[in-house]
Amino acid sequence: MSRLDEFAAWLGRERPFATYAELHRWSVTDLDGFWSAVAEFLDVRFTEQPRQVLGRRDMPGAEWFPGATLNYAEHALRGSGSGDSDGLAVMAYSQTREPVELTWAQLRDQVARAAAGLRRLGVGRGDRVVAYAPSIPETLVAFLATASIGAVWASCAPEFGARSVVDRFAQVEPTVLIVVPGYAYGAKHVDRLAEVAELRAHLPTLRHVVAVPYGPGVVPAAVSWAELLAEPAEPAFLPVPFEHPLFVLFSSGTTGRPKAIVHSHGGILLEHLKNHALSWDVGPGDRLLWFSTTAWMVWNALVSALLVEATVVLVDGNPMHPDIGWQWRLAEAAGVTHMGASPGFLMACRAAGVHPARDHDLSALRQICAAGSPLPAEGYRWVAAEFGAGVLLNVGSGGTDVCSAIVQGGPWQPVVEGEISGAALGVAAAAFDADGRPVTGELGELVITEPMPSMPVGFWADPDGSRYRDTYFTMFPGVWRHGDWVRFSNTGSCVVAGRSDATLNRGGVRLGTAEFYRVVEELPEIADSLVVHLEDPAGGNGELLLFVVMEGGTLDDVLRARIAGELRTALSPRHVPDQVLAVPAVPRNRTGKKLELPVKKILQGAAVEDVASRDVLADPTSLDAFVGWAR
Repeated sequence: MSRLDEFAAWLGRERPFATYAELHRWSVTDLDGFWSAVAEFLDVRFTEQPRQVLGRRDMPGAEWFPGATLNYAEHALRGSGSGDSDGLAVMAYSQTREPVELTWAQLRDQVARAAAGLRRLGVGRGDRVVAYAPSIPETLVAFLATASIGAVWASCAPEFGARSVVDRFAQVEPTVLIVVPGYAYGAKHVDRLAEVAELRAHLPTLRHVVAVPYGPGVVPAAVSWAELLAEPAEPAFLPVPFEHPLFVLFSSGTTGRPKAIVHSHGGILLEHLKNHALSWDVGPGDRLLWFSTTAWMVWNALVSALLVEATVVLVDGNPMHPDIGWQWRLAEAAGVTHMGASPGFLMACRAAGVHPARDHDLSALRQICAAGSPLPAEGYRWVAAEFGAGVLLNVGSGGTDVCSAIVQGGPWQPVVEGEISGAALGVAAAAFDADGRPVTGELGELVITEPMPSMPVGFWADPDGSRYRDTYFTMFPGVWRHGDWVRFSNTGSCVVAGRSDATLNRGGVRLGTAEFYRVVEELPEIADSLVVHLEDPAGGNGELLLFVVMEGGTLDDVLRARIAGELRTALSPRHVPDQVLAVPAVPRNRTGKKLELPVKKILQGAAVEDVASRDVLADPTSLDAFVGWAR
């Protein structure tokens, strides 16, 4: 039985549900009933009981569990490894040092010591603690310690340049900065001492820097990690209101100044309990591995596996070193039951002829989660062929804004080739046309029509909430507009066709970018692609430009004709580009998303520094070719 089966059976005492569609309908029409059931079934421990489930229902401004107090870290540390405090809470693999394991007892002890150390440094409720650190146990410990005392957390991966980090951290005015002196990325050592010095110089509110020993190098004039954890302490958790800030996540910064998105203790606790238990089917004794840097919301979701008493498997380094099979070998070594992967990684494994289930003992694996970009139909077929019916492929899409999935699969939903199974429980997702009407079977704006607990409590340094409202609620007042372009089927499954601000509007017909990529990137000559549309101010068709990265050959007119023919046959004549141009690389951010909008702005004459910081690019040189085309 899945945990969703158990939840449904538990609900069935009063309200039986025969299908996922019935259960989902109830979850978005009876918000009080659903979220109170989630809280009770998954044992949310309120210090002070809420007066009700949902006070104000307006968006923005919905009020969840008014009067309640709790603490996220208390729930994250209540696990015991199936009743054994010596069971593993954390397994960590790194290219910088040997593997590290922490039992539940050791994790609780380190968090208590770190919390006491932060208090000695003067950190209290509401203060900000930030980390320029990788996905390692010390970062996780520091996060939980910060949460336990009611302080607010934010993190950036150490591969970010100092300017990008300052753009983010300066907004929250931190008092403590946790850093590493460097790290290994595959066989290469990356020194970060100069970047750490620059952060100190440009974050005037800092009172202390804490240095985690990681690789060679020493951070001068810093509190050592050993000093922070020097004094024994008992675990203690400050009860805070449901909406009290837990952490700040930052948007990618590829379309302007990064937004500082504030998530709450209660909202993240409820959403991640629901997501991990009921959609991902994670529970006590399970092990979740998902390669992520600390700058991506997936890291926060990975850490939340502790909430359902599962083991967190952390990975730091070059995910393709020494070869593409490294993550599968780690999955075998850790005995993972759940593995997260980017669609790009799965497609790369397919292209390389990797056979994970044949070549490794992955018998414990029950679910593969994929998110970050669309997974082509061929990726679904590859996972099915490699792993068989015993492993569920759960493709999802959501984002930093809600720190979870909006649409995804789960144990009760069919896996539809090339599509996402449907809206997540508790998420009233729909597609709206330009007039705000729900549409099915055609592309529209992805919206959420009812509040959910993990919607942000606001943006940092946005006192009147205007930037927050403008981001999500201007287009359709009272309805959350997520910024994705989506098509729902009559059965509830959906296809996310790319960002709506990058959607191609050709002659009044809107085309999703993901549809192009599914066709073009199946051609053996094409390694990657990016498409943009430059509108005609006079109202004509404009110019549709397709950029391709060659697998090794050259782009000639014969291949251009093949590309045009494939797009015309698979999609429509409107999808045939006006020009097909070769570039060395497609610009992506560090989570793998293609940056269509910055490319479009560059082609329209904008300067690179005005549309994207090179520090947020996976390849800092990937925009250069587009600057040349713009000229």
